[in-house]
Amino acid sequence: MNAVPPAETHQLTGVWQIAPHSEVSFTLRHLMARVRGSFTSFGGTITVGDDPTRSSVRAEIDTASVDTRNADRDKHLRSADYFDTDTHPTAHFESVTVRVQDNGGYRVEGFMTIRGESRPVTLDLVLLGVAEDPWGGTRAGFRASTRISRSDFGVTGNVPLPGGRALIGDSVGIALEIEAVRQQ
Repeated sequence: MNAVPPAETHQLTGVWQIAPHSEVSFTLRHLMARVRGSFTSFGGTITVGDDPTRSSVRAEIDTASVDTRNADRDKHLRSADYFDTDTHPTAHFESVTVRVQDNGGYRVEGFMTIRGESRPVTLDLVLLGVAEDPWGGTRAGFRASTRISRSDFGVTGNVPLPGGRALIGDSVGIALEIEAVRQQ
């Protein structure tokens, strides 16, 4: 997918609210396959400066909203073995730096906090476009991805398997499909 060239991002200047029908999803290894899941409750603000490198992102995820389409697994993910949602009901991301890439995309560097543990994370981001919506507003589309080590955030629950393997992999792919609405 082609990114919108940085020269055309001037129409993005302003404050944008992440729309609730956006998507925050993840994948990780479970036995010999990949498991996919998402979070159904999240929000955030994207502030875009005249110079895209002066932009910022703040986002929050309700960790109890985890959904892997398996109620028993989701209940276990909410437990102290994983997200510990009673003690840590939210995960956060706050950007520190935005860099324009040669391919027209962006690298958004910041800190992610899960279970009270903050670690640096870099999102590879693509601006998908900006358009007027049928209700008189303006919307922007973004796609971003990153990969984290869940154990870096204290999410260490697992089941050992023969041969030194584990039931669940440590590497987690995170994918964001964001629609944002310009605030007045």
